[in-house]
Amino acid sequence: MNSRLKKFLLVALAAVLLVGVSQVQDALNHDRETLGLTRAQPLENAPPVLAFTTVALGGFRGLISNLLWARAADLQEEDKFFEMAQLADWITKLEPHYTQVWIFEAWNMGWNISVKFKDFADRWRWVRRGMELLRDDALRYNPDDILLYRELGWFFQDKMGKNTDDASLYYKRQWADEMARVFGNKPANLDELVNPVTEDQKSRARLLRVEFKMDPRFMKEVNERYGPLEWRLPEAHAIYWAALGLQKAADYPTRVNKKDLITLRRVIYQSMLLSFQRGRLEEDPFSKSFEFGPNLDIIPRVNEAYERNLDEDDIYKGDIQGAHRYFLMQAVYSLYVNNRIAEAGQWYQYLGEKYPNKPLLDNPNSLPRQLTLDEFAVASVQSDVNDTSHDRIKTSVEGLLATSYRNLALDQDDRATGLKRLALKIYQNYTSKIPKGREEAMGLGPFEVINKEVLSRLLDPKRGFPPEARAILRTKLGLPAESAPAKAEAAPAQDAVPR
Repeated sequence: MNSRLKKFLLVALAAVLLVGVSQVQDALNHDRETLGLTRAQPLENAPPVLAFTTVALGGFRGLISNLLWARAADLQEEDKFFEMAQLADWITKLEPHYTQVWIFEAWNMGWNISVKFKDFADRWRWVRRGMELLRDDALRYNPDDILLYRELGWFFQDKMGKNTDDASLYYKRQWADEMARVFGNKPANLDELVNPVTEDQKSRARLLRVEFKMDPRFMKEVNERYGPLEWRLPEAHAIYWAALGLQKAADYPTRVNKKDLITLRRVIYQSMLLSFQRGRLEEDPFSKSFEFGPNLDIIPRVNEAYERNLDEDDIYKGDIQGAHRYFLMQAVYSLYVNNRIAEAGQWYQYLGEKYPNKPLLDNPNSLPRQLTLDEFAVASVQSDVNDTSHDRIKTSVEGLLATSYRNLALDQDDRATGLKRLALKIYQNYTSKIPKGREEAMGLGPFEVINKEVLSRLLDPKRGFPPEARAILRTKLGLPAESAPAKAEAAPAQDAVPR
């Protein structure tokens, strides 16, 4: 066979192979797109260094990033955090579509590096940087990766929302200050940000979209489905990002792992539980500080979230049922304490119907059908207090009365009434169990006397509430105004001072 014929046959074979490849190329491209394996589209608005590294370096990117990763680990061991952060930035630029790189670096900053610092402001800078790495950078290049939404939600739920870090309260205050730039020091009005009219509203809506990467319209949808939420607290943002992740998962169902959906739903219902427990941000005018209170209006929505997950999650159904029952018990108690007795009764009945054979207390006989609502509320407190201890019961009663009067001064009248009722129930329950003939030794004394003593301490100018709170209490209780302190006697003349 001469060389010319050989070349002709090779060219013909190449042509046949090209035709064959073209027949399956479309199917291959479709499968790669479906499985999320194709990165054919160029990165939008990418900085020049990222465009260069992702195209020019080709397969060498992985090798270089591995070397940088090893060096970053050495720097962290040496506590050279700022150099390590710079290397982390390079690594993410080399592998912008490798999700685990973003997740690890953000988690490392938020959980590992932050706790190396004693100063809370330093800790907050690292926590914030980890959160921003996911929100501003990782999602910019991977907008459809639901693992990033899960991790971002976890930042808000666990690192900023829970109390596992000594600086968690500092983080909450810092985030409330950040959100105050958008909403002011009041609950969010999302309607004015969805359709801004004034220049101020337009400016705040732009700030929300550009800096915080949040869509006011989707925030409103989340608020209507899971709220009302307090958007100055981190739990609301955990719910927002997890809900956005679920929406992305619905858009690309073939790319989603079922277990990843479970973790997104878990972020939502666990954050909703936190929102119920302390999802109301209120300013204490006496101490000039923010405090957290229960968001009782969200109870029906929290229950819906648990019910929804019970229907959708077959893997961890038992765990969710346990968490659901715990939430219902907390909801009943919180409603009772806040003097919303009718609602507490409704949820207590629902608790008994949903989990009729689960004891409510440590006592195996404490089934819902065997305890009244009053008995359950009193026992909920006494489970933490030895009901045979005179001193501890008295401390509990006095503490509830003091908290009741504090809430009264803060215009939380229903909560004040509920706490006082609970104090009386605990007193009556303890008194009824005192053996006959032992009243003098074990008794607490008349409830009215205990109440009067507590109130007297709180109205004492030297050791009680601040003047503003004392004045409010006196007005609400119909007591006379506090008398002005007596003027100090004039100093004697100089020549009258004994030598």
